[in-house]
Amino acid sequence: MRGGRGQERAITGNRQTWAFVDAYGAELAEGDEDAGGDGLRLARERAHAADLRPVSPGTGATLRLLAAAAGAKAVAEIGTGTGVSGIHLLRGMRPDGVLTTVDIEPQRQQFAREAFRAAGFAANRARFIPGHALEVLPRLADGGYDLVFCDGERGEYLEYLDESLRLLRPGGLVCFEGVFADGRTVEAAVQPAAVLTLRELLRTVKERAELAPTLLPVGDGLLCAVRR
Repeated sequence: MRGGRGQERAITGNRQTWAFVDAYGAELAEGDEDAGGDGLRLARERAHAADLRPVSPGTGATLRLLAAAAGAKAVAEIGTGTGVSGIHLLRGMRPDGVLTTVDIEPQRQQFAREAFRAAGFAANRARFIPGHALEVLPRLADGGYDLVFCDGERGEYLEYLDESLRLLRPGGLVCFEGVFADGRTVEAAVQPAAVLTLRELLRTVKERAELAPTLLPVGDGLLCAVRR
């Protein structure tokens, strides 16, 4: 019984810690122009209305940190959504940086464009490309990006990895959102193909000699790696 209670306390403590981490990275006060609060609020409202799952505040804060640490001028995003992650990336990028964002749904990109404008970003800070990621990415320049953020179809993540390594400059970062799959990635039960792809992605990134990876417990799991 003592072991059972201890395990229960550990699980509860982990959940509380995880919630604290996400709350620590929460967006600043709504309406704060410097924080892009208006744009973030608009983007989140539209994501929820469309039954989309935007990145968590903790994940957004991490993306901002990574873009700032990399001094990112050129970032590629797979999965525009309604613009939540894009606003965080733009907040971390250099003032002259450009976000290239790809999504199969043009209407979502229109929502993101409006959210970026509400967040105070000039129109030339983002390039929107509608289309299927695996058709668009081969058209982007080799070695032309400081960071690639992947939040598209989970079943295509391995293909995104290959394209990202081609797109990244040496020292650039690739990040994959949602690799925990609500805990299913580590569950022993039979899982769908997309979850199996996530498991293979985790193994592949860990084993690639040209990558220095880490797995961050924010949101639904953020896998990041530096291209050496």
